[in-house]
Amino acid sequence: MPGITAQVSLYPLRQDDLSPSIDAVTSALVRHGIERQTGAMSTLVWGDDEKVFPALVDAFREAAARGHVVMVVTMSNACPWPGKSASGKESGS
Repeated sequence: MPGITAQVSLYPLRQDDLSPSIDAVTSALVRHGIERQTGAMSTLVWGDDEKVFPALVDAFREAAARGHVVMVVTMSNACPWPGKSASGKESGS
């Protein structure tokens, strides 16, 4: 599979401070060099599946190490990456 796009949402459960779990996900994605776009309710990530899948596993493990969490991931091999058209070409080019 050449590339995927995934929408990731993390829900820390029964934690007084939500930030450590959410920051752990972001840190894992950064360590793996995953391109991302963070929104208020979810993060969009994209790249080669061989990079994205291990990054998501590490992100979940890092967040779970800080307490109970739910991580929801929706993946697609059909959605264009941000900044690219459906044909894979850079938008505006």
